[in-house]
Amino acid sequence: MADRERQVTRAFVALADTLVDEYDVADLLHTLVQQCVELLDVAAAGLTLADERGGLQVLASSTEQARLLELFQLDIDEGPCIECFTSSAPVLVADIAAQAARWPRFVAEAARDGFASVHALPLRLRLRKQTIGALNLFGQNSGELSVDDVALAQGLADTATIGILQERALRQGDLLSEQLQTALNSRVIIEQAKGVLAVSGQLSMDAAFRALRGFARRNNLRLSDVARALADRDLAPAVVLAPPPTTSHSH
Repeated sequence: MADRERQVTRAFVALADTLVDEYDVADLLHTLVQQCVELLDVAAAGLTLADERGGLQVLASSTEQARLLELFQLDIDEGPCIECFTSSAPVLVADIAAQAARWPRFVAEAARDGFASVHALPLRLRLRKQTIGALNLFGQNSGELSVDDVALAQGLADTATIGILQERALRQGDLLSEQLQTALNSRVIIEQAKGVLAVSGQLSMDAAFRALRGFARRNNLRLSDVARALADRDLAPAVVLAPPPTTSHSH
């Protein structure tokens, strides 16, 4: 139990560390989904965010498989993520297979991907009674998350919400649209950069993202800045893919 408490503390410290000074919202959200997988009894996590028109976009995911399932939900406008966002309430599904009448296409796709349970939690602005997205947790086994785990997951989702809407946006007076648009633009650039690295290094998309993020962190650069440099061809894929000891000399 003490070890678990230390893990939870470290998770929130890691998230808090990303919120200081020139914090990188893309990195914050990827940290969040990784922490969910490490701390909770889930196989994968994804995070969706509403754009200016109110449509959901996939912003972060712990695996490519989770990202594709999130995209599938958004494409067919069906599933726990959509329901969580529109109802502003948690959607906790212990057994996806039992929901075939509710979400027929999503249930079939989740089964193909090997997911048996899903728990979706809203990203909420309580004072405005507004929901800006959803955190989605996918399990390979059926079963409910414990009450404590649901509370922890909601705490992580709330931390993400704070991060997305941090004080700079408050100071600018345009609380939502500018910060959300920055996050959404970063996501597009990061997907492009992952593709560049995947092709160049013959890597899976997951491995390409790990390389991208590792390079950014080792060199104390913003994830979105590294991604943009790759997409604009201002940074060579070989530099990012080089083994860690040589990156400091190559850049």
